[in-house]
Amino acid sequence: MFTRRVAARMSGATVSSTLTRPFSSTQWPQRAPALSDIQPDQVEAFDAKQVEFRAQLAEQQRRKKEQERQSALAQSQSASDAAKSSSSPQTPSSDTRSSMSEYLDKEGLSSLSHSAGEAHRKHDSSSKKPSSGRLSSFIYGTEEGREMDREIERSFSQTLARGKYVHTIVVHDVKPDKVDEYVELVGSWYPKTANDPSNKVNLVGSWRTEVGECDQFVHIWEYQRYAGYHASLHNIQTTPEFKEFDKKLKSLITSKKTSLMQEFRFWPTSPPRKLGGVFELRSYTLNPGNLLEWETHWQKGLSARREVMEGVGAWFVQIGELNVVHHLWQFADLEERRARREQSWSVPGWGETVHKTVPLIQTMKSRIMVPMPWSPIG
Repeated sequence: MFTRRVAARMSGATVSSTLTRPFSSTQWPQRAPALSDIQPDQVEAFDAKQVEFRAQLAEQQRRKKEQERQSALAQSQSASDAAKSSSSPQTPSSDTRSSMSEYLDKEGLSSLSHSAGEAHRKHDSSSKKPSSGRLSSFIYGTEEGREMDREIERSFSQTLARGKYVHTIVVHDVKPDKVDEYVELVGSWYPKTANDPSNKVNLVGSWRTEVGECDQFVHIWEYQRYAGYHASLHNIQTTPEFKEFDKKLKSLITSKKTSLMQEFRFWPTSPPRKLGGVFELRSYTLNPGNLLEWETHWQKGLSARREVMEGVGAWFVQIGELNVVHHLWQFADLEERRARREQSWSVPGWGETVHKTVPLIQTMKSRIMVPMPWSPIG
């Protein structure tokens, strides 16, 4: 799995040094994109872009970890020299503990990581007792269950989420005869909003639904936790131009739905990329109380599926439609989607994941979408 914990942002084959997700400067016709715009027989080109994208992410991650390792070694040496020069033992300062904890967390060695959890399990295996809760007793028999059992005392979001970002999924149902006007309006407003550094917000992507609820547009935004979400809304909605934009938008849509989400800790959202093709947004409404169990099984399932499919991200809703999980995937075309999904059944571990997660689901929905021209992920 590749992480997004890098300062640089990517757009296609270009690595950007800014903190915002870059947008294409190419002019597009003021009409809504459609599934018919996707060129057929582009699987080889899609696969080549995918390989290049993953290779660049892996190289970014390697360089980032090397920089962090060098920084940590320097800090450790400095702390060691300070300790030797002191005449009496001292407790490490809170700043030192904080910096070292941050490094260990980035390296996957903190108390919440799988690697540290494994060492902790070996150390405490003889004395640690499972808690008596119904959920704990249900999943305690698995390795992941024991890990979660120790973490359950922490907040629900800390257990499931990376915690670094808050995402919103915004769904607009547009009047059929106003679709092109909507594209022109939002296509001029969203890139400007995301490119303004004072707004402190990134646009993950924008898509139009082609199979599912037609004339529906889906947008996913990224904020620096809830404080960033609140600050961004305040900054954007107090600009002089917002009132006019909002008034025009309301005349073009029949409904608007927004949910606040967090990433699953095992699946960071993809940085910007241009692979082409189509997207599938799969949405699951789970039975209340089953989100932790879902996450346990999906950690295994994702590693199996990523061998044959390209994921964009996975989120669970915290405010809005509760008990809802969204997965976003990208394919060269619909035929390739079919082939990849069938191929995933031959990967060890995927069948078991489906078998264990299907009983947790109340409803499920699939949308086939095409990216908007300004979408950073497309």
